[in-house]
Amino acid sequence: MYSSSSHSFHIPVMGLAYTIDSPIKVARFGISSVISIVEDRLIEMMRQHYYPTIGREYQPIPASEPDYKARRITDYLNLVNTIVQQQVEKLRSAAFEAGSDIVQYFEMLPDNHVLKQLYQQLMQTTDNAEKEKIASRLRSAIHPGSIDVNIMTKVDREVYKADGTTVENGSEAISSLRGYANSDLRNSSVVFSAGMNPRLYNFLENCNAFDVNDDNDFTKKVIVKVSDYRSAMIQGKYLAKKGIWVSEFRIESGLNCGGHAFATEGYLLGPILEEFKTKRQELIDTIFEVYNATLIKKNKKHFLYPPKLKISVQGGIGTHEEDAFLINYYNLDSTGWGTPFLLVPEATTVDDDTLKLLSRATEKDLELSHNSPLGVRFHYLKGTSSDKEKSGRIMNGKPGSPCTEKHLAFNTEFTKEPICTASHKYQKLKIAELQSLNLPEPQYKKQLKNVLDKECLCVGLSNAASISYEQPFIKTLKAVTICPGPNIANFSKIVSLQTMTDHIYGRTNILTNADRPHMFIAELHLYIDYLKEELENDFQSDNILPRKKYYTSFYNNLLSGIAYYKSLEELTAESNRSGFLKALDNALLELNALNYHFALLR
Repeated sequence: MYSSSSHSFHIPVMGLAYTIDSPIKVARFGISSVISIVEDRLIEMMRQHYYPTIGREYQPIPASEPDYKARRITDYLNLVNTIVQQQVEKLRSAAFEAGSDIVQYFEMLPDNHVLKQLYQQLMQTTDNAEKEKIASRLRSAIHPGSIDVNIMTKVDREVYKADGTTVENGSEAISSLRGYANSDLRNSSVVFSAGMNPRLYNFLENCNAFDVNDDNDFTKKVIVKVSDYRSAMIQGKYLAKKGIWVSEFRIESGLNCGGHAFATEGYLLGPILEEFKTKRQELIDTIFEVYNATLIKKNKKHFLYPPKLKISVQGGIGTHEEDAFLINYYNLDSTGWGTPFLLVPEATTVDDDTLKLLSRATEKDLELSHNSPLGVRFHYLKGTSSDKEKSGRIMNGKPGSPCTEKHLAFNTEFTKEPICTASHKYQKLKIAELQSLNLPEPQYKKQLKNVLDKECLCVGLSNAASISYEQPFIKTLKAVTICPGPNIANFSKIVSLQTMTDHIYGRTNILTNADRPHMFIAELHLYIDYLKEELENDFQSDNILPRKKYYTSFYNNLLSGIAYYKSLEELTAESNRSGFLKALDNALLELNALNYHFALLR
């Protein structure tokens, strides 16, 4: 019996379109990936694209029908599952010959995987009977990667009936969860990101799809993306009280990531992972005690021992050495490789123009922006068609975007009905207010820029699929937004799935930036830059003193992180140790200069 986990990495959710069909591209090779299910119009478009590919007629699910969002999601996930299962059956029956999917499946496995070693034995065997015996064992051991979904908990807009009342259990996130729960996916997970949503978690309590199954396991699992140990404990216990077991905590760097960036208070990834390493059993035992007590109280099937609880990490990983260190030193179950896969057309869906822009991206093309209507910092690639379109609207005196999707419509500053801060309606009203305040010119320009920066993400993050598959999304809106992590500056080659997998496992090296800093150093500098920006902004508005406690804590946490990395001798090879320590010393000098300039500890 072989492990169903073929690979030690997964492909996290990226944007809306970029991993919308990644399982169809990679799951048959045993690679797990995550689909965003928040944008149901995009999902409906993908249904229209993929049904004909399997010889079945596409039947629209109109927005006029009850619970249309959940139904669209359920049907698309069932469609993806059907396609993947067909692919796997075809792969299992393929010949072991050059270029076949079954050969690619085993060639991509890590070299220390037992199935890779068995496959190599097959390739070296000349005895036909023995070859057939080994081939049969290999075919039966093939398992697809997990088809997982992501729900960003903050994207949970209310949905209203014609009479103005809210639809019961009809909010965006709850409808998405219901759509997933009703799907026929098995051995799959829902990934909750962006923090705790009590309303969503309360609804989860009544979803039987997450109960213990007849195999004493879970057909559908819960993964919670967290930034630190405390968040994992709080959310794990909260869900356990509702009879929901968290099967994985997915730790993501607060700043060295793609998409929305949720900065910690100066807590760096290394020390965070160390806390998970040392307190892992405590975390499992604490959550299990609450979980089992809840199951017993509800007269439900319960466990004698804690179910499996995985710990994984993602954010800024760029080399095999970093990947191997994370897994081996911190005893992690998986690593997430996101941004580099944007340059792998066999794995993600990026339109040609944006793909070329990504491949040429340097550090100056990347920005930790204020462009998201959520009010959360957002990694952003400049020069996209969406960036140009936004600038053109501003130049023409018509800032803001049409708001067709309304997923991020939360602002009630000027209207009773929530609107999006990237919309033309909001920006027109906000700019008029700023003009009426007679602010000093520098202050006016700063606030105006904050308004104009906001960009439509619902359409911008979906259009890559519309363009790639020549399917209508929003007829008049064609611009693309993309949100890679800073790590994209180190990858400039458009490569195959095999090549990217070889890079992850150390069989080749596709890095194009020879001076790329270690991922921990890169994150450290991102935090120092973030602290500097925050300090300068508050200094200009005389707001440093009220936030002195926050800044002091941030500074001290960065100092502690630097001290931790200096003590971690296993982190780098001996030949790289001096360079790593020098980078830490330089960061410390920069941090102490901030302390001196802004008197953080005085």
